[in-house]
Amino acid sequence: MVENFAALAARIAQLKKEKGAVILAHYYTTPEVQAVADFLGDSLALSVKAKDIEAKVILFAGVHFMAETAKVLSPDKKVLIPNPEAGCSLAESCDAEAFAAFKSQYPDHLVVSYVNTTVGVKALTDICCTSSNALQVVESIPREQPIIFAPDRNLGGYIKRLTGRDNMVLWDGACHVHEQFSLEGILALKEKYPEAKVVVHPECKATVADTADYVGSTAGILAYCEKSEATQFIVVTEAGILAEMRSKLPNKEFIPAPTIDSTCSCNECKYMKMVTLESIIACLENESPEITMDEQTRKAAERSIINMINIR
Repeated sequence: MVENFAALAARIAQLKKEKGAVILAHYYTTPEVQAVADFLGDSLALSVKAKDIEAKVILFAGVHFMAETAKVLSPDKKVLIPNPEAGCSLAESCDAEAFAAFKSQYPDHLVVSYVNTTVGVKALTDICCTSSNALQVVESIPREQPIIFAPDRNLGGYIKRLTGRDNMVLWDGACHVHEQFSLEGILALKEKYPEAKVVVHPECKATVADTADYVGSTAGILAYCEKSEATQFIVVTEAGILAEMRSKLPNKEFIPAPTIDSTCSCNECKYMKMVTLESIIACLENESPEITMDEQTRKAAERSIINMINIR
């Protein structure tokens, strides 16, 4: 935690009360940001919470597409993002204009897009999904219906392997964090910690996912570790999740997986770490930066997200 955490947290609590604000934070933000959040979760949980929350102001401690999703689902609320420069390499790998051209090549295909996309791509999508429910979403679609899956080729490939759906076309996008995990490094850790379970996010490459005892979303990984009798876990996803793991399960050991480049913190999303307590305070004080979008795009995007939420 930062040295002046108590003072900063107290100021945030005061501003939340004054502004009628609620803070939603993703598991990949810093531990101190997670500590001041009213609700902490993965993409699916945050999408649902954004839809159901009762507050005049939603401050989204996360990356830009997440705050956009909250605004899509809560058009009458003021949605703030502490750092508008906090983007997403995966979302940015799928430009809406380029995706529209790609989609036009497959007029009979239904579009399933990962929630890690811009509002423009969501507006071109039939059903959104998250890593938590991607399999459920795809399996809800008749097998004879061809599908475009965007933008993550690794998640799409994983679902394609699980379902055996040869009529699924993948957009060629990826997350820079999950692409960087080292297969050799993970295998070395497995030798060093033979009793450890390997938990992997499905945005990782297939060769990495093949080493796993469990493949799933951040929430799924947390639940698996909580239920497992194992006491050691090799964690192959963004390192921000380690704070929640260690907080919830202090008697278990969590070992971050190494990356291809051992000289950098490639297992951390630099965009998630752009959200700081200071930026949250400034954002609440000024009620800015605010997420805005045109209503036609918002409604089209909302349909794809609601279609996801309504799948049971």
